[in-house]
Amino acid sequence: MKILSDKNNLQILHEDNHIIVVNKRVGDIVQGDKTGDKPLSEVVKEYIKDKYNKPGEVFLGVVHRLDRPTTGIVVFARTSKALMRLNDLFKNRETQKTYWAIVKNKPQKPEDKLVHFLKRNEKNNTSKAHINEVPESKIASLDYKVIKELNNYFALEINLHTGRHHQIRAQLSAIGSPIKGDLKYGFDRSNPDGGIHLHARKLVFIHPVSKENTIIVAPVPNDVIWNAI
Repeated sequence: MKILSDKNNLQILHEDNHIIVVNKRVGDIVQGDKTGDKPLSEVVKEYIKDKYNKPGEVFLGVVHRLDRPTTGIVVFARTSKALMRLNDLFKNRETQKTYWAIVKNKPQKPEDKLVHFLKRNEKNNTSKAHINEVPESKIASLDYKVIKELNNYFALEINLHTGRHHQIRAQLSAIGSPIKGDLKYGFDRSNPDGGIHLHARKLVFIHPVSKENTIIVAPVPNDVIWNAI
């Protein structure tokens, strides 16, 4: 997909009167948190304010989030009507989310459906994937397939069925294939930029206002491994 704009470290993938879709980079936080770092939502607000010469406060609704070390598609709502409808789409799982991940250890099966019960640990901000249900766990499901064998790594394509905390990271770690750079989930070393090789590649949804089928594809980050896919 063509990048519409690449200013102020902001890659715009889609923009209309009701939504704006951004290709998040490593290290960006989608919404403000305790770190106090400037969130992507504020950068997008500034972009809109500047582009359209909007007086006063710019409305921007955060629909969903990506982990800070992850890259790829993030959708924001520019109107309250769009926000309400997008919230329902994501809540009711009426979107198709496709991710790409790079792992060092090839999964035992070239493609498979993974079902685990994820329990979140608030203290260290991780989720542990269990085969059987445990107290306070939530079911997590995804499909993966190996799409390319690289020199030392394997590229996986993942389709999410549920949207749990750190779901892909925890489930791939549970089958012995942690994501490149993901120290938190068992990879042996970090990436130089502090990110992990997990990318929200594609999102398909019905536009909240026009009702058109909308397909967004985010270019991968510019590095040697991603470029090899």
